[in-house]
Amino acid sequence: MALISQRKEQVIIDWLAQGLPLVSRPYQAIAQELNLTEQQILNIIQHLQQKQKIKRFGVIVHHRKLGYKANGMVVWDIEDNQVEQLGHCMGRFDYVTLCYQRPRRLPHWRYNLFTMIHGQSRQEVIRNTQKMINACHLQQVNHEILFSKQCFKQRGAHYQSPPLLKAAIG
Repeated sequence: MALISQRKEQVIIDWLAQGLPLVSRPYQAIAQELNLTEQQILNIIQHLQQKQKIKRFGVIVHHRKLGYKANGMVVWDIEDNQVEQLGHCMGRFDYVTLCYQRPRRLPHWRYNLFTMIHGQSRQEVIRNTQKMINACHLQQVNHEILFSKQCFKQRGAHYQSPPLLKAAIG
């Protein structure tokens, strides 16, 4: 691949940080705005991932706008050697919007697997958690459901150019 300028990399990162356009071909839409081809955009994104300038893509679910008023983070104390298997089991449910591992913070925090469950009521979140417990055989696993009390601003990652780069392209 031909060398990609830092300026072009930063422009793509800035576009992606705003969120993908809600169209059937979002990379093509970005390409048109930047006077590039869709394939060029995909190549640049792949290049940025290889350089670890982009580490992951994520989805922000504005659950309240979708009618889900209850939001429960279920925290699990899973045996470390079972996290991957049980995480895959939990992640297959359509009501689970996040499923990820975090390190334990002993002695105060023993939980290492987190699942976000949205529902139209607290009771729905509790019922869905119980369905997941039954389906994934989690009856003996310690867990807690932590319900949100308020909605914070949700947005994707925001990257800033280093000052020297800003001056060079400014």
